[in-house]
Amino acid sequence: MEQSFGSGVLAFMGDAVYEVLIREALIKSGVTDSDKLHFKTVDYVRAESQAYAVKKLMEGFLSDEEIEIVKKARNHKMPNRSRSAGIVEYKLATGLEALVGSLYLEGNKERLDQVMAETVRMIDEKETI
Repeated sequence: MEQSFGSGVLAFMGDAVYEVLIREALIKSGVTDSDKLHFKTVDYVRAESQAYAVKKLMEGFLSDEEIEIVKKARNHKMPNRSRSAGIVEYKLATGLEALVGSLYLEGNKERLDQVMAETVRMIDEKETI
């Protein structure tokens, strides 16, 4: 995977793409009430949920190149952090967002769809534990 953008830029793009794809998935799943859409979306975009999913994804689902993108973004010095998440969770979530941004900017829709589907599955699994 060629990465011509810095981790911060990839995470910036990935944050937006991730939320749009989550919203799309929820709508396609049949959630039509706007309040329910909002609250369900929050469940998936929270740093804690993203951190949980990316840790699981790194256990055999992601390629070495993809893990490198996550780790590079995770280790990137960040001036801001979430008010609701711990720093470790926030950094892991940023890593996931950077991966999503990288796949999106590369135009690798097939892999992006796979990563997003597995991320949603992991977060759904976490919610039932």
